[in-house]
Amino acid sequence: MVKHNKRPQVPDLEMMEDPWRIFRIMAEFVDGFEELKNIGPAVSIFGSSRIPRGHVYYNAAERTAELLVKAGYAIITGGGPSIMEAGNKGASKAGGRSIGLNIDLPFEQVPNRYINHLIRFHYFFCRKVCFVKYAKAFVIFPGGYGTFDELSESITLIQTRRMDQFPVILYGRKYWQGVMDWLKGPVLKEGCVEPKELKIMQVVDTPEEVVKIIKKFYAKKRK
Repeated sequence: MVKHNKRPQVPDLEMMEDPWRIFRIMAEFVDGFEELKNIGPAVSIFGSSRIPRGHVYYNAAERTAELLVKAGYAIITGGGPSIMEAGNKGASKAGGRSIGLNIDLPFEQVPNRYINHLIRFHYFFCRKVCFVKYAKAFVIFPGGYGTFDELSESITLIQTRRMDQFPVILYGRKYWQGVMDWLKGPVLKEGCVEPKELKIMQVVDTPEEVVKIIKKFYAKKRK
């Protein structure tokens, strides 16, 4: 009888790394919670990383952040360029807390220069938890896949009552109209959402409207 030598088992390095990855995830949550626990009321501003300076949406994000700081809020952004930069710029300009939750990407996302409180993340989901946990409202400016991800995360958590409702404000009626028409049309018609769930989001066209909605929401909640 011929004996066949068994091929030595090669350890799966990726599987070996997985348990250790848990510690990195825990560390990101601990660091994020520790850094943000004393920021007070804050508003998270989201939007594209590709809209240029001087664009109407860039200027609107800057003005919105400035007004929100004057209303007593810190500003949280993703810490990168474009709309994120505008949000941090407006907050810094108004003398407020300008927080950037930056993310490590294959193409490096350099933190913008208007942040006065920078926190770095490796995992998107850890970063998103911090966006939600410490925000009193979300203001969603025009953006792409990343912005849609952050928008859908917030409205799903509110819809499923995994978190208390807070203002989710879409900036730019012209930009968001197609999304709202789709939700109010085929999505509602097929019963995939309920009419009351469409009220989770509000659409505005001015920075002043953003501040007004947030103030009204919390004034009503205090009653």
